[in-house]
Order: sequence, then structure tokens, then C-alpha cells
Amino acid sequence: MNELDIFTRVTKAISDPGRVKILKMLEIREMCACEIVAALNLAQPTISKHLKQLVEAGLIVARREGSWIHFRLARREDMPDTAPGTGQDIRESTLAFLRQHLNGDPAIRILRQQLPELSPEKLQCNKG
Repeated sequence: MNELDIFTRVTKAISDPGRVKILKMLEIREMCACEIVAALNLAQPTISKHLKQLVEAGLIVARREGSWIHFRLARREDMPDTAPGTGQDIRESTLAFLRQHLNGDPAIRILRQQLPELSPEKLQCNKG
């Protein structure tokens, strides 16, 4: 994938407020998909689409733990492009920019404040 393709994928991924909120929450800690659903109060299929787009853009990574899927922000070692001037720079710059901005936004502050109340165990994720 060339730089233009990566740039386009990343900018599309951050063009939605819901996806930006997910990234801002993941700055705090790794989260299970069900926690993200509860925090954003959106339907699970909608959250799944958002998460898929963020994964495809290389901004977040997923890992399975039992029946739960956990997401976290991508780190340098998670990014397939390692040479300077590649997509890695675009992804890292985007995540760094987001870390520095929007922290004072009321919606972001509220989301971050409720994170301690959310956990897969408290939400009884994947349990009927």
C-alpha cells in the first residue's frame, strides 16, 4: 500500500466523530468491544463497522481473550510500514495529534470519566 492509500484510509477513519471517540477512549486503556458499545450507546453492528475501519487504517489492533475481543491503539511495532516516510509516519502522526487535541471537548471528557464504570465483567459481555 502506498502513502496516498494509507493517508486516505487514515483520514477516512478519523472523519467520523464516533471513531474519534473510540480512539480517545483507547488512549486511556485497552477496551473490550462491549465496553465501547456501552460507552457510545450505539448498536453493536455500528461499533463493529467503526472498529473494522480503525483496524484497517492501522490505528488500532485487536486481540482475542476467550470470547472477548479487546482493542488498543496501535504501537510502532504493530504498524507494517517501518521505514521513515511511509504509512507508519502518517499513523503515528495522526495518533500523536489526537493525543494532544480534543481533550477539553465535553463529549470526550464525559466518555473518559465513565471508563472506570465500564468493564466486560460489570457489563456481563457475551452472557445471555
